Amino acid sequence: MDVQKAKDFIRQNARAVELAEFRCHLENGPAQALAEALKPYQNPDGGFGHALEPDNWNPHSSPISTNDAMSRLFAAGALDKAGDMCQAMVRYLTSGQGFDAEKQRWLFAIDTNKDAPHAVWWEKQGDGISGWNPTVSLAAFLVCMGAPGPWRGLVSEAFRDLGQPGEKSGDGAKCYMLAWNLLKHYGIGDVVDLGRAQGLIRELLAGTVCQDTAKYGVEYVPTPSWFFFEDSPFRFPGAEPLIQAELDLLGRQQLEDGGFDITWQWYTPFEEEFKQARDWWRPSVTLEKLRFFLQHQG
Repeated sequence: MDVQKAKDFIRQNARAVELAEFRCHLENGPAQALAEALKPYQNPDGGFGHALEPDNWNPHSSPISTNDAMSRLFAAGALDKAGDMCQAMVRYLTSGQGFDAEKQRWLFAIDTNKDAPHAVWWEKQGDGISGWNPTVSLAAFLVCMGAPGPWRGLVSEAFRDLGQPGEKSGDGAKCYMLAWNLLKHYGIGDVVDLGRAQGLIRELLAGTVCQDTAKYGVEYVPTPSWFFFEDSPFRFPGAEPLIQAELDLLGRQQLEDGGFDITWQWYTPFEEEFKQARDWWRPSVTLEKLRFFLQHQG
């Protein structure tokens, strides 16, 4: 992998928000700059929208986009420095908007997604709930922020469910990882047994990371770079050969312009918007691969 070409690609093509992430993670840039770059995506109600997730151009606030913003801030060390932004997120999440009060879950997909350009997976199906994605990480965030409500019980329930049989998604696994890291960072050890939860997440990842390395970079499958782009407490036995297999492929997957491509289509009629979304996604994917490579190759 050509590290310099990847960095140049990101600098030349990234949106302001991904460029701020790049500078935070790889150039010791100020964490506050990421919060500033996220402001255009936050609505007056405190939630996030406006194509922060390039696959979903819905301007309205959604739990998924709000989780995405919170995750970006936390990963970059900016969550503790984004007081007003965080309090607005708390206000949105505790308002009941996008939350199924009966089932006690935030929605994965909301009704208004259909009114804007989007990928097919953002169309609301049934109740719009997708397991614990993003409920476990949003509830953990509210616990860490000291927000009143049933959030501690939801986090406990989510981790009890993690120990039960059942299919879990790669994006759902990221939510569990984020929840654990939030609780660890804020020193909250009386909601779940963090040691046991760490082991459960390792087991989850062992069953989630695609074992067929021929699909890496070709199909939309969970690869090691989804999860192990920093020193991780969740590396599971047997991860090393998969990590090495992806590292070996990165040089061949990197395009001539220095960036990496996406591995999915929208499967909706928004062809021109998909082209724009792909241009937005590519620097983000490139940053993920670059962080993964630098973490494991030095």
